[in-house]
Amino acid sequence: MTILPDTPQGFWDDFASVFTRPTARRFLTLLGAGILAVGRRTVANLLRTAGSLAAGAASSYRRVFSQARWSSIRLACVLARRIIDLLPADAAIVLVGDDTVFAHPGRHVFGKARHRDPVRSSHAYTAWRYGHKWVVLAVLVRFPFALRPWALPVLVALYRSEDDDRRERRRHRTPAQHAIRLLRLMFHWFPSRRFVFVGDSAYGTHEMARFCQRHRERLALVSKLHPEANLFAPAPAYRGQGRPRVKGARLPKPQAAVAAAKRRRHRTVAWYGGGTRRVETVSGNGCWYKAGAGVVPIRWVFVHDRDGTHRQEFFYTTATDPAFAVRQIVETYTGRWNIETTFQETRSGLHLETTRGWSRSTVLRAAPCLFGLYSVVAMLYAALPREHRLGRIAWPGKASVTFSDALSAVRRWLWAEGVFSHLPDGLSVKKLPPPIREVLYAALAPAA
Repeated sequence: MTILPDTPQGFWDDFASVFTRPTARRFLTLLGAGILAVGRRTVANLLRTAGSLAAGAASSYRRVFSQARWSSIRLACVLARRIIDLLPADAAIVLVGDDTVFAHPGRHVFGKARHRDPVRSSHAYTAWRYGHKWVVLAVLVRFPFALRPWALPVLVALYRSEDDDRRERRRHRTPAQHAIRLLRLMFHWFPSRRFVFVGDSAYGTHEMARFCQRHRERLALVSKLHPEANLFAPAPAYRGQGRPRVKGARLPKPQAAVAAAKRRRHRTVAWYGGGTRRVETVSGNGCWYKAGAGVVPIRWVFVHDRDGTHRQEFFYTTATDPAFAVRQIVETYTGRWNIETTFQETRSGLHLETTRGWSRSTVLRAAPCLFGLYSVVAMLYAALPREHRLGRIAWPGKASVTFSDALSAVRRWLWAEGVFSHLPDGLSVKKLPPPIREVLYAALAPAA
């Protein structure tokens, strides 16, 4: 018996190919239970949800994460290929990178450290949290049922603190360096696709800009720029004497260039959260220089909110394509906010912080699988026939489908087509009067 119904195009078979047959059966059972479960995403609670459909000893399901031999990178590759197939073949893939901190109690939890919590911190106050810091790379996908793109996680890396790396004599990697490693994997998996990577100031480092410049035929970067960044003109032509120059004459720093600008362009652009905003922009070009690291040609944009509710921002891109206009730079960066929505919804809908594994293998597998579960739920909802997209909760002002709506609809589909279809006398549920059946599904498949 299985907890998952049949899907077209071998959706479950693609994931099963990563595991041995016994491990695949248990993993898919945990996957289905992870969607259906309400509350904690511990293995014990998942088995409690699956009930008699989880055949075998409970310890064999715990060993899926702690001891079984399978590659999380191969699993991420299968998920990424499924997501990329949803996008046009000739369009650039927009990747969003960010990090989030989740609490994880326990004295012997692998990789646990003290991290700054960006959710609870402000410019004047820093909140600290003990747990894991995950660097997440997500693909922006625009579904026909949603007004804004959804950020679907595909790759996740655990950030280790400097103290842990120093104690274990391991090379320390910043979040931006982890993101570079994840981008290399995407290059390897999709050699014919072009990418645009979007990240905040932590991912807009000079090192990241140099990486994107080296791969400028396939990768462009959009991020925040420091107002006092060192900008120079391109190096003059080599005259055959001495060492070739790296940079040309010094250019005004972005903040000084904005102050000296005589004209600002008024625009209406897509903004954070899916709305629009009236802004003033000033743009310029230059070569961003860092001593010992060379120069990177960039195009920068200053954005001033005319409504006065958002602070002034400096953005930049390494794209040299003239079609990558100022409006596109601003709207590409503000689209990054969708990954913050993903983090919030994985907390509320999938209870990502409630995992309790502490060993190295379990930590490095359980949380990334829950991030991937967010993408699986979104793709399943997009593939559902219209008559199965039920359970949506509406209120005044709500104009689009949210992840909680998608999760509720997928849960109803799993109960009806998966669980009840494989239980003795489960088909009798379909014979219930429609009002009673709706009450049953509403209780079994809540929105969060």
